[in-house]
Amino acid sequence: MDADSFFVVALMCGSAACALIGLLVFAGLGRNRRSVRTLDHALDQRAASAAAARAATPASNERKDPKVSDETDKSRLTSLDRIVQTLSRTAARWLDTPLGKIVVADEDRRLLERCGFLDNTARARFFAARIGCSVVLPLIMVIWRSGEPRVALWMFGALATGFMLPKWLIRRRAKARQRAVVGELPMFVDLLRLLQGVGLSLDQTLQVMISDFATVLPVLSTELALAHRQFNTGRTREQSLNRLSTSYENDDLTAVMRLVIQVDKHGGAVQEPLRQFGDRLRESRRATLRERIGALTVKMTGVMVVTLLPALLIITAGLGFIAVFHSLSTLHK
Repeated sequence: MDADSFFVVALMCGSAACALIGLLVFAGLGRNRRSVRTLDHALDQRAASAAAARAATPASNERKDPKVSDETDKSRLTSLDRIVQTLSRTAARWLDTPLGKIVVADEDRRLLERCGFLDNTARARFFAARIGCSVVLPLIMVIWRSGEPRVALWMFGALATGFMLPKWLIRRRAKARQRAVVGELPMFVDLLRLLQGVGLSLDQTLQVMISDFATVLPVLSTELALAHRQFNTGRTREQSLNRLSTSYENDDLTAVMRLVIQVDKHGGAVQEPLRQFGDRLRESRRATLRERIGALTVKMTGVMVVTLLPALLIITAGLGFIAVFHSLSTLHK
C-alpha cells in the first residue's frame, strides 16, 4: 500500500468516525423526539378525557371549563420544560466529553458568548454544525473528485474547511458585535450621565436603558438585560457585569463598567467623570475617523491615477500629439 492509499484510508476512517458520532447524536435526538411524541400522545388523551368530562357535566358547571383548559396548558408547558431540560442535559453531557472539549474549545465558547449565545443549546448546535460539516463536505468532495489522483488532498481540504467554517461564521458575527459596541459606547456614556444627573438610581438607569433605548443600543441593551437578570437572581453587581467588561476586549467598556461598579459600591457624583470620559471617547472617535479618511484618500488617489489620468492626458495633450504627428508625416513626405 502506497502513501496516497494509506492517506485515503485514514481519511475514510476519520470520516466514518465522525459519521458514527453524528449517528449517535441523531440517535439521542430520535429518542428525545420519541419521548416528545409519547408525552404529546398522553397529553392528547388527557385533553380528550377532559373534553368528554366537560361534555358530561351539566350546563351549570360549564363555567369551570376555562380552569380545566388552563390546567391542561400548564401541564403541557411543564412537559415542554421537562423536554427542554432533558435536551439541555444531553447536550451538556456531549459538551463535557473530551471530544466536546476539543470541538467546542474555550476560545469557541468565548466567541459564542460574545455573539450572545450563552446557553448549552447554542453550544450543542455549534458542536453539531462542526461535526456535520466535517462529514458532509469530504463526502461531497469524494463524489465530485472521485476520478482524480489528488482526491485525498481534496478530502483533507474539505475536512479542514468543514471543521473551521462554523467558527469563521461565529468569529465574523463576534467582530461585527465588537464594532457595534465601539459605536454604541459614546451614546451609552451620555445616557448614563444624563439619567444619573436627573436623580435616577443605578438600577432605574439600567432598566430605562434596557426598556426604552433598545433600538439605539441593540447590543449593549441585551447585555445589560442579561446582567440585570443575573443581579436580580442574587449575584453582585461586579459579578453580573464581569462578563460584559471582559468579553468584548474593549478597554473603554471595561473602564465604564468599573466606574459603574464603583458607583454601586460607594456612591458619589459621576456626572463630571462621565462627561470627561465621553469627551475622550468622542475625541478618540474623531481620530479614528480622520485615520480612516486619510486611508480612503490614499486609496482614491490610486483610483484617480488609474482611471482619470489617462482620460485627462487624452483630452489635454491629444490635439498636440496629433499636430506633432501630422507635422512629422508632412516632413517625411
